[in-house]
This record gives sequence, structure tokens and C-alpha cells, in this order.
Amino acid sequence: MANKPLDTALFDRAARYAIEAHAGTERRGKGFPYILHPMEAAAIVATITPDPEILAAAILHDVIEDTDRTVEDLRREFGDRIAEMVAAESDDPMAHLSEEASWHARKQAAIDRLARAPHDSKIVALGDKLSNMRAIARDYEEIGDAIWNLFHTKDKKEHEWHYRGLAGSLSELSGTAAYREFSDLIDQVFKH
Repeated sequence: MANKPLDTALFDRAARYAIEAHAGTERRGKGFPYILHPMEAAAIVATITPDPEILAAAILHDVIEDTDRTVEDLRREFGDRIAEMVAAESDDPMAHLSEEASWHARKQAAIDRLARAPHDSKIVALGDKLSNMRAIARDYEEIGDAIWNLFHTKDKKEHEWHYRGLAGSLSELSGTAAYREFSDLIDQVFKH
């Protein structure tokens, strides 16, 4: 008996939308297309759940924060659940302040938001945060503490505070391999 083909229509549509939204953008001076980060986040999420809406939210997770798309655009295109998962993963830009001045407040708000977020939103966030932590760990391995000069906030202790706070907010996922890798990378990068 032949296996029923996997229905990937929703994920495929979300991937096309994310590719279009991020077209022409680069991953923070890395020289490669930005879309590779949301793709990695979605691949991480797929190790936790096959839920097509969570996978779609993972590949869409940066379209509100980093493109001209809005939560209402996502709601119209993909429905309430996906729009809310992406919104839970999107920083408040605090436009009245510079990125440097707002950094700590934005990160504290993200930690607090994720602590209260539904389980599904935490899965999306873990995909994003683990992808980010993998990139930081790779760069840290190559250039050491010079990596912090690539960020708006250059203080390593602030980055450690942020990532350990995220790990705390996402701790209900501690039974997953993705969370264990995230926690291990934090310890590796921020060893004292």
C-alpha cells in the first residue's frame, strides 16, 4: 500500500511568502540571503512538531519585524493562529528610541512576552533563537569576543543576560533536543 503524500501546501505557500518578503536582504553582513535563517528556524521546529501551522509560522517568524509586512497582512493570508505565533516572536521596535537605547528594554519585553506565550509560540521562538545561537557560536569560535562588536549592544554580559533569559522563558521545551542544544551553546559561548 502506497503512503499518502504529505500535504505541504500551507508550508509551501508560507515559504514563498517569506522568500518574497525577504527578497534582496542579507543576513547581518554574512553575505548570504536572509531567508536561510527562517529556513533553518523551520527545520529546527520540524524536529519538535510536524504541525503545518507552526512550521509556517517558523518560516514567517521575521516578516513582521524585518519587512514591510504587518500582522494584519499575515492574518489575512494565513489566519489568526499563524499571525499570533509570528506576532509573539516579533520585537516591539520602540521607534521613539535608537536601537542602542532600546536594546535592553526590547529584549526584556521579548523575554517577558515569551514567558507568557502559548506553547506553540514558544516552539517557533526556539527555532529562531537556536538558529541565532548557532550563528553566534560559529562566529565566537572563529573571532572570540570580537563578535560582540557586530551588534548594537557590545557588552557580552548583556548578551548572556538576554540568552539566559530566553532559555528561562522557553524552559517548558527543555525535553527537546533543540532546547538542550540551545542551552549547551549558551553555556559554551558564555563560559566564564
